[in-house]
Amino acid sequence: MTSTKVREKYINFFKSKDHKEIPASPLVLKDDPTTLFTSAGMQPLVPYLLGEKHPLGRRLVDSQPCLRTQDIEEVGDTSHTTFFEMLGNWSLGDYFKKEQLSWIWEFFTKELSLPKDKLYTTLFEGDKEVPKDVESYEIWKKLGIPDERIYYYGAKKNWWSRSGTPNKMPDGEIGGPDSEIFFDFGKDLKLHEKSKWGDKECHPNCECGRFLEIGNSVFMQYKKSGGKLVELSQKSVDFGGGLERITAAINDDIDIFKIDTYWPTIEKLEKMSGQKYEDNVRDFRIVADHLRASEALIKEGVVPSNKQQGYVLRRLIRRMAIKFGDIVDVTDNKVILEEITKFKSTLEAGLKKVKKIDKIDAKTAFYLYESYGFPFELTEEIAKKRGQKINKKEFEKELERHKKLSKAASSGMFKGGLVDNSKDTVKLHTATHLLHESLRRVLGDVVSQKGSNITSERLRFDFSYPKKLTEDEIKKVEDLVNEEIKKDLVVSFSEMTLDKAKKEGALAFFGEKYTDAVKVYKIGGFSKEVCGGPHVKKTSEVGHVRIKKQEKIGSNLIRIYAYLE
Repeated sequence: MTSTKVREKYINFFKSKDHKEIPASPLVLKDDPTTLFTSAGMQPLVPYLLGEKHPLGRRLVDSQPCLRTQDIEEVGDTSHTTFFEMLGNWSLGDYFKKEQLSWIWEFFTKELSLPKDKLYTTLFEGDKEVPKDVESYEIWKKLGIPDERIYYYGAKKNWWSRSGTPNKMPDGEIGGPDSEIFFDFGKDLKLHEKSKWGDKECHPNCECGRFLEIGNSVFMQYKKSGGKLVELSQKSVDFGGGLERITAAINDDIDIFKIDTYWPTIEKLEKMSGQKYEDNVRDFRIVADHLRASEALIKEGVVPSNKQQGYVLRRLIRRMAIKFGDIVDVTDNKVILEEITKFKSTLEAGLKKVKKIDKIDAKTAFYLYESYGFPFELTEEIAKKRGQKINKKEFEKELERHKKLSKAASSGMFKGGLVDNSKDTVKLHTATHLLHESLRRVLGDVVSQKGSNITSERLRFDFSYPKKLTEDEIKKVEDLVNEEIKKDLVVSFSEMTLDKAKKEGALAFFGEKYTDAVKVYKIGGFSKEVCGGPHVKKTSEVGHVRIKKQEKIGSNLIRIYAYLE
């Protein structure tokens, strides 16, 4: 079965369960510097999981293209990729565990005909604050899954929140236990990689290669408040399943690179190189994945550069070029071909740099890797010719440190607009609407929002403007914001079509794909903007806003930091 058919079956199945299909968000959220990529199917829906009402109702379904670079070094095994599609369905305060688990079981076993005896499930084992998920256990048992295929794990494996485990959740954050579904490819499966489980008993979360997670139902039951978890009045469901992984399970082949999405590229690589996939699995997989990801980014207007999305694209292309210098025979994409040509010059510059270095150690190897794209093997070969030896463990340690920093940065970028649902965050979110309108009234209509990042401590607001504001302009903007706050204006919203919202003068930016129906928030007669929320009920709840810093962060782009006093 092709991935296209799997996607079609999934969307139609949940439509038959009264779900409304929502359009996928762009892979790159244009003009929004607060997030690099859409990295999860639920990312665009966070405001609605936090309690806001979605224009299309309480049952939603979609297929969302995603890109994650946190695990780029893992690409090359049977299941890791940077670019993928996430099938998702949501219940926003509607159905819960019984319906979700029954439906996803029905989809996997009836619609896709996956063998029931190859499916395992995992549940949250409970802790001091949250009880063991016995309810989901009973549901799985009634659906016919025996005890030997149901496993309990702790919060690191079967709990979800944007911040991680319960102890890491800040006040205002939501989360809950989840139930994952794994496909068993068999104990005696011969993988291209060396078998890792040996004689030890294997289990779904051992990451040995035998089991592949194909779906995760998250039950949004709790909110952090006062340092403790409290039950939400609105309990929601957030399901995500990797399209590529599900297709691999249907084909009963753990190697996702053998599905229709990647295999044509691999066949071209075989023909081009005269080598067999079985003899070069890691390199072939890296090229197939990175080529797909690169073409998706280029399609959305990204070009190779040294910053943000462009840097990621450049890194993907260069990793391909290292694996196969003649990648030009696999793609006719001009952007990729131009970057490969430039990279060859970079490699030459790197080789000249190496000649000036007396001793090549682990730090040097990492520097060449990061600055010039030299793989460790290439640097190691140069050192060998000089009679020198590089400590590979030290290189990997430096690489791991860099990966952790990248993950931390990606996590911060992922949070986008609001990092939580705390009172101060909601106040500052409302203040961004007042700030946006005040900037336009003081500086003119040339101002348009280009991104925001809001925590409980401050708001960061990016907008289009050719130069930094004068002290007088900052004071005028700040005074206008606080004047409107003192007026105790009512904050309200209404639902309408996007066209109608624009005709009524509502601001709508970011170049996002909006649904036909949107929410328009009004702050008295002062501000009107398309937004998902959440907001205070009256402006007097915000308090006094103080602008404390501004930066010019790009051509025609200014960033302002503001705080509550």
